[in-house]
Amino acid sequence: QVQLEESGGGLVQPGGSLRLSCAVSGSRFTAYDMGWYRQAPGQQRELVASITKGRLVNYRDSVKGRFTISRDNVKNTVALQMNGLKPEDTAVYYCNLYPAHEEFWGQGTRVTVSS
Repeated sequence: QVQLEESGGGLVQPGGSLRLSCAVSGSRFTAYDMGWYRQAPGQQRELVASITKGRLVNYRDSVKGRFTISRDNVKNTVALQMNGLKPEDTAVYYCNLYPAHEEFWGQGTRVTVSS
């Protein structure tokens, strides 16, 4: 069983930065490909970025050059550094395995980008 706990969200002005962190329980973290997802109000959840066990990364086009995903295989964490935030980045952000496993969704962390 995997448990995921996201943190680091908050209210930030356009152009600002936030760093999200996801703590992953379980001893097989290094075997997982991981992803950050987000769900904006009234929208479907979407993949934002992914990182493989071999640290290959991929981003959706709208965040390329602004967001950076990383993982720490000692601390069993996955981070999402978000720079140059835009109002359209406002959403609840979740981490999960990649591809996502429905049974592992956590509470997420809310990011609001507003002046």
